[in-house]
Amino acid sequence: MSTPGPTPPDTDPTGDGPGLATTIALYAVARIAVVAVVAALLVAAGVPLLLSVLLGIIVALPLSMFLFRGLRARLDRAVEASRARRAQVRARLRGDDGPAQVPDPSEPPAEGEPDRRQE
Repeated sequence: MSTPGPTPPDTDPTGDGPGLATTIALYAVARIAVVAVVAALLVAAGVPLLLSVLLGIIVALPLSMFLFRGLRARLDRAVEASRARRAQVRARLRGDDGPAQVPDPSEPPAEGEPDRRQE
């Protein structure tokens, strides 16, 4: 019998959508496209190319916050799913049943545990 290999990082095992790498690439291409469009409009208006690109970069940041709200939400979900998968793999490697519970550093340690808070 053969054991199933690891899933490529580009695929989403739940089938909900594209994986993390695909979502990051899509978001980056969309942001670069906004910079290109703004720069092209400024060049067409007679602004020098270098100044147009610099202004395009500055204008694209707040503009993309509004234009790509859904894409950013998808990116957040993909990052969270990747973190959850990584926590499951680490738990399996440690031999735990589930993902490790990370203690809150602001809480005092439980009875019998050393105090590891940084003061």
